[in-house]
Amino acid sequence: MSPTSGPVAFKASCPECRARFELDAGALRLAIGGSRRATFYSFTCPECGAAVRKPAGDRIVELLTGGGVSTLRSI
Repeated sequence: MSPTSGPVAFKASCPECRARFELDAGALRLAIGGSRRATFYSFTCPECGAAVRKPAGDRIVELLTGGGVSTLRSI
């Protein structure tokens, strides 16, 4: 029997206020588009309230989807 793992926490930073923090899967959104430019993740900075959007390459997509982040796929 494998040990139970707790909720996943993702390390993130805000380009506006430069704060560093951890977010749970519910605080992140992932959009997977038809191109690299249209694939990104977003969140609201818990420190300054800025809406943050960052590009998501294949590895980031894999980590976020594996950690339970809500995903929107567009064609």
